[in-house]
Amino acid sequence: MKRKFNYFILLCLLLLTVIFVNGCIPNENKTNKLGYAIKDAKGNVINFDKKPQRVLTYAFALDGIVLGLVPTDRLVAINHLADDPNSSNIISLAAKIQHKTNRPSAEEILSLRPDVVFIFANDKADISQTLQDLGIKTVICKRPTSIDEVKETIVLVAEALGESANGDKLIKKMDAQLLKIKNAVATISKEQRKTVVAISMQPTFGGRGSAFDDICTHAGVINGMSEAGIKDGQVLGKERLVEINPDLLILPVFNNHGMVNIDKFNNDFKDDPALQTLEAIKNNAFYYPHEGYIYNLSQDIVFGVQDVAHGAYSDIVPLPVHEHLSVVIQN
Repeated sequence: MKRKFNYFILLCLLLLTVIFVNGCIPNENKTNKLGYAIKDAKGNVINFDKKPQRVLTYAFALDGIVLGLVPTDRLVAINHLADDPNSSNIISLAAKIQHKTNRPSAEEILSLRPDVVFIFANDKADISQTLQDLGIKTVICKRPTSIDEVKETIVLVAEALGESANGDKLIKKMDAQLLKIKNAVATISKEQRKTVVAISMQPTFGGRGSAFDDICTHAGVINGMSEAGIKDGQVLGKERLVEINPDLLILPVFNNHGMVNIDKFNNDFKDDPALQTLEAIKNNAFYYPHEGYIYNLSQDIVFGVQDVAHGAYSDIVPLPVHEHLSVVIQN
């Protein structure tokens, strides 16, 4: 009996020792909970000890996404077009960020001491590799070619910023805006749907499978390039444009802070002898969108949808003015 009692005492002592030792050793799972890890579009795993406070992106669209999720004071710089009235819908926010960038070098990025850099895949990939080699956390995002892919990018950026809940809220705002447009254009019959073509200084812009193609789908218009089988990245020639003969031509407004003579570009296009049979030219059916919406690959792509729908169907869909989706109160 005494031996059993001693055995019991020994067992209790061992158990207490195990509990004591485990209590003294740091809990690795608890430590991990203080940080988090995300996987970017290239499958790279990036670990964060805490939410990054000094954020930098390598694309205007990514600036817009970041500013929909966090206050301006978390961006250490912003794209140089962010304060261009023709190209930007976030001018007031850009004014609060002193440093403007235009495809910055690794040296310039390093000088800004970012906690994280967001960059689109295949956008100057040598920079992303250089930044990674320098030890800068670099999150590679897929360049969106649809509204759904914009949402995927928002999810990734929000996760990296430690703001997943804000990402979900922002996507809900997008869906609410898209639903309004969907309900408005639902009143347009199939026979009344207009065929549009976007003329751009980027000659391969707007074909099938592009973000603009998805904008057209949600706006209730027919993308003439897509309908003609012209894919994203393919050039629209004059002969094909004449064959498409769209109801509406969407013309560019980009001028890069006044450095581009966009009026000359548009007038040369409208006066081109090879295009005078186009019904849109005969009827002066031109629409000048807000560049900050129609080329937007952030959450504000929904206002690109609204802008195109307004251009096609006038006041059935109101013109978006100074719109930017955000879930934060900016300073």
